[in-house]
Amino acid sequence: MTASPLFLGLSDRLDDGGTPRMVIFGAGHGTTYPGKDSSGYAGSANTIRAASQEDAGLIEHWDFDLGGPLFDGKPVCCVDAGDLPTDARNNAGNRALIEAKTREVLAMSAVPILLGGDDSVPIPFLAGFAGHGPIWILQIDAHIDWRDELHGERQGYSNPMRRASEMAHVAGMVQAGIRGVGSARRAEVEAAKRYGSHLVTAREIHAQGVEAALRHIPEGAQVVITLDCDGLDPSVMPGVAARTPGGLTYTQVIDLIAGVGRRGRIVGFDLVELYPPADIDGISALTAARLLVNAIGTIVRQG
Repeated sequence: MTASPLFLGLSDRLDDGGTPRMVIFGAGHGTTYPGKDSSGYAGSANTIRAASQEDAGLIEHWDFDLGGPLFDGKPVCCVDAGDLPTDARNNAGNRALIEAKTREVLAMSAVPILLGGDDSVPIPFLAGFAGHGPIWILQIDAHIDWRDELHGERQGYSNPMRRASEMAHVAGMVQAGIRGVGSARRAEVEAAKRYGSHLVTAREIHAQGVEAALRHIPEGAQVVITLDCDGLDPSVMPGVAARTPGGLTYTQVIDLIAGVGRRGRIVGFDLVELYPPADIDGISALTAARLLVNAIGTIVRQG
């Protein structure tokens, strides 16, 4: 099999041999529910990498989303470590790999950037921040992911924010872009509110702007952004398993990312739930690649 190009043509190490500021890695599988087929997510990270290649030669060019070149005139400080060897039949093994890699990156004082995979991979990713807290979570998603269990599984894609609420190093969370209907019932919504999660619907952001979500994040907080692609409207992100009308725009999402960088400090970022079999003309992969560019550029500009 031909090796996939790395994101934006980056290397897996810095030219000077130094420590990177950010490390990208992929995880094709997290925790698969019994009887469910998650194989469609296996190539998500490489699909995003492939979509980024047209801009690989433009890193030094002006990026109008960021107000300057990607690395702000400074040396390249981000590497792509490739994919972890996850296996759809080995849930526990996948979680161990993701958590260990997250810990490894944090031990380098670098920012881990995870490309999923279904929306179960944030659970071990967030678990990896134990000892590096307190952290806040900004979840961008159509769904609140607060089920305690589903199909007998407590670590799957309907469970991430419930599991995060149980982590001692998580100080709070903001859940932005939620809308429509999903696995949540009244009990899950009430549990999220009892915990103190700030639920910000897509309609609130459309009406009030991204400040409707950002105002809940404490000034100076360390923030992990977990971005489920179905948080965006299917008109710009059709390549998801659960298309839901009324989602966030590309501009709203990059403004959320930039706003976190100004208000606090992004210490981790994951992008999940891109489902390549449902994409149309590669628009979702292109949008996902641009979202990742904005995350990298915002982290560079945090100083």
